[in-house]
Amino acid sequence: MNYNKTLSNRYKVVMKALALRKREGLAQGVYAEAIQPTQDLKFLQQNEVLSKNKKIKIKKRLVFIGLALIALQGTNTALAANYSIDHLKLYAHSRLLDYKEFQCFNKIITKESRWSYTAQNGSHYGLGQMRSKHYRDLDPFRQIDATIRYNQTRYLSQCQAWAFHLKHGYY
Repeated sequence: MNYNKTLSNRYKVVMKALALRKREGLAQGVYAEAIQPTQDLKFLQQNEVLSKNKKIKIKKRLVFIGLALIALQGTNTALAANYSIDHLKLYAHSRLLDYKEFQCFNKIITKESRWSYTAQNGSHYGLGQMRSKHYRDLDPFRQIDATIRYNQTRYLSQCQAWAFHLKHGYY
């Protein structure tokens, strides 16, 4: 029970950090005016008052530049953040509520691929090193689901799969 609370709090912290990162990226690009159009502001005197048209023009450029940067960075950052090892472990633990089962699953995946969903060893692919090109093409969350299902079907539990792995060197 105590571990589940800790995991829940860790999940909340990770999700808040992601939300904050997205907000900071927006604030840096658009509202905090970290990106300044140097052409328009370079020629202004220190005490010069901007006309209303010039202010609107500067704001439009800031918004455009900020949105362009967010569009360029947003996709790669979002994918990298969603597929981080912490996120994958949290997802796996949400599928395996028993702490011991999760630890056994964690040991298997760490041993097989070190939580790299793009890992390849000969004809074996992904987190669980399955021998299927279909498995290779799945996103990491579906790979976790498929590995859990495989272990449950073949070994009846994640810990029995880990015990088999320790004895035979594969699972």
